[in-house]
Amino acid sequence: MTDTLSSYSSTASSASLPRNTHSKLVGYILWIFGFTGAHRFYYGKPVTGTLWLFTLGLFGIGWLIDLFLIPSMDRAADHRYVAGPASYNIAWLLHAPLGLLGVHRLYLGKWLSGGICLVMAAICAFTAGTMAFILGPVMVAIWIYDFWTLNGQVSEMNEKSLVSKH
Repeated sequence: MTDTLSSYSSTASSASLPRNTHSKLVGYILWIFGFTGAHRFYYGKPVTGTLWLFTLGLFGIGWLIDLFLIPSMDRAADHRYVAGPASYNIAWLLHAPLGLLGVHRLYLGKWLSGGICLVMAAICAFTAGTMAFILGPVMVAIWIYDFWTLNGQVSEMNEKSLVSKH
């Protein structure tokens, strides 16, 4: 897969495709909730995103410093991920408020897993007790998994889409 990605990267650079995969505006919007690490997950830094989540942005100090680091995190993400028809911004804006429903998965064309998330959410909403107790943690685990992997999922989708055109 690394060979495919590196060969795609050389194809993309020779075709002069734009590499602006992430938005500073979205980064700053997520930074407002930065004590949760949302902006760090968005820019592809899941380890520090998790650290921010559990320490409330390194007790607010890291969160404040990130105000000035967002432009460099944006540039790094633009170089790390593959641009293409699927928008990182839309995927993340769908994931943040609607992630437990799997709407971002539907946007990425993952109909089966997105549908399963919707069904689990409906079961939790309309039933009480055991089913919500069992499915709730599963839904949260999927949501957290997507925090760690969403950029890679979008990048993979873009890579497949652009490679199939060649």
